[in-house]
Amino acid sequence: MKKIVLRTLVASSMAIFAHQAFAAEQVDLRMSWWGGNGRHQVTLKAIEAFEKQNPNIKVKSEYTGWDGHLSRLTTQIAGGTEPDVMQTNWNWLPIFSKTGTGFYDLNKVSEYLDLTQFDPKELQTTTIDGKLNGIPISVTARVFYYNDVTWKDAGVQYPNNWDELLAAGKTFNEKLGEKYYPVVLEHQDTFALLRSYMIQKYNVDIIDESKKKFAYSEAQWVDFFQMYKDMVDSHVMPSSKYYASFGKSNMYEMKPWIAGEWGGTYMWNSTINKYSDNLKAPAKLELGPYPMLPGAKDAGLFFKPSQMFSIGKSSKHPKEAAMLINFLLNSKEGVEALKLERGVPLSKVAVSQLRESGAIQDSDPAVSGLKLALSLPHAISASPYFDDPQIVVLFQDAIQNIDYGKKTVQEVATDFQRQGDRILKRAMR
Repeated sequence: MKKIVLRTLVASSMAIFAHQAFAAEQVDLRMSWWGGNGRHQVTLKAIEAFEKQNPNIKVKSEYTGWDGHLSRLTTQIAGGTEPDVMQTNWNWLPIFSKTGTGFYDLNKVSEYLDLTQFDPKELQTTTIDGKLNGIPISVTARVFYYNDVTWKDAGVQYPNNWDELLAAGKTFNEKLGEKYYPVVLEHQDTFALLRSYMIQKYNVDIIDESKKKFAYSEAQWVDFFQMYKDMVDSHVMPSSKYYASFGKSNMYEMKPWIAGEWGGTYMWNSTINKYSDNLKAPAKLELGPYPMLPGAKDAGLFFKPSQMFSIGKSSKHPKEAAMLINFLLNSKEGVEALKLERGVPLSKVAVSQLRESGAIQDSDPAVSGLKLALSLPHAISASPYFDDPQIVVLFQDAIQNIDYGKKTVQEVATDFQRQGDRILKRAMR
């Protein structure tokens, strides 16, 4: 009998040791993200802290700039070789996960990822058919920021409406010279600004998902592209032709931006600090009013999650991947490392910590920009298909055809509606 008990104790001990050995088994994760050097450095710092707390988990970092990141990830997802943890974009959900199965359902790992720190309404924006495809890190909207020195030199008040914005362009040209513009916009920012103008005017969004096509008539598309031409002709912003002459570097790294020749921008509040930081001292960016049409019921803001963290559906370690995301968004060390690099956090515990430490201040352009956006009427939600890469490229081609004199506004409007409807029909199949 004693021998049986002894054998049982030995077997139990071996089982315990085997379980401990399994629990401490080395786990290798991969994490990918895009961004600038500042984002790379703080994220690497946070990952290093995570590895110290979890010595059995090693994280291989795969980070790039924006260009080429989507195409690389597309190849990885198609081949089932995507990273365990990915920084993802909200508009990628229709591309990779139409039915909600393109990414791992984060509801399944809520034991390791504290979802209670996030507003259910925000989680709903990244949920498809009941499956949580990503944790929204922060929300963001495009608003206007102005170079205080340049606008002071022009002697112009920040515009409160569209007429004042158009008038500012002429004043800049007359007082400062033809190289000076009130704002500079890249093509995606221009697309979003024109959407805002049209929603204010017609109270209808661009895309009708129920009909899988654009919601605007041809006459409204003419109005849309005529407003673009009016802004260029009024010297509000550089044409795509003039902008292209400065190469393909980041806009905030271009000489006219640094020198203050381009006097402002319409930009995501979550990324504005890197634009302000590159200005020639003593200039800084100040938040401006949001131009509204008289009687407008909606500002036409493009609110969206600034980025998400998702887990690859092919991941062999979803538990550990969830632990990493939770560390980055909800832990004291992760929050301290990342601060506002990815925008004002949605995590309640992160907001509380960063306010207490002084990292979140209402005077910060990123914070004040979000506060302004939230104060404006914004009942009309943007469709993720608005950011569809093919639609964005189609718009870029359209304004280039106008700026290079290849097509009239009428021709561009007709072509854009026809080709865009085809793209949307295919994308929504």
